[in-house]
Amino acid sequence: MTDNREAAGHGRLSVIRTDADGVTVLGLDGEIDHQSVGGLTRALSPADAHEGHRVVIDLSRVTFMDSSGVNALIAAFHSAQTAQGWLRLVVVRGAVQRTLQLVGLDTVVPCHPTLEDALASTQSGT
Repeated sequence: MTDNREAAGHGRLSVIRTDADGVTVLGLDGEIDHQSVGGLTRALSPADAHEGHRVVIDLSRVTFMDSSGVNALIAAFHSAQTAQGWLRLVVVRGAVQRTLQLVGLDTVVPCHPTLEDALASTQSGT
């Protein structure tokens, strides 16, 4: 297991990356907007898009997300699909969940209420 921590943006988004059992978990804390989205996109490096790449993005501590964050999540989803892997999201914050619902991303990318649920779903393939 590796744990890589990176403060991104202007102190507004923290990205903690953990790799364990073939699953990359990105724990995000703060706001995802056009100034801070670079930290997320760096953590989702295309170099990691090996075949079968599996990613869980924990948005439970994200307080705000604009279209920059939505676009980064869509790109991550497409990258995972291209590599015959998958992407799961953890969403418990109302405003972020509502944003995902408004753009319909919650109907495409599996969303889970907790990190434990998202990781458990990786075992069953859902």
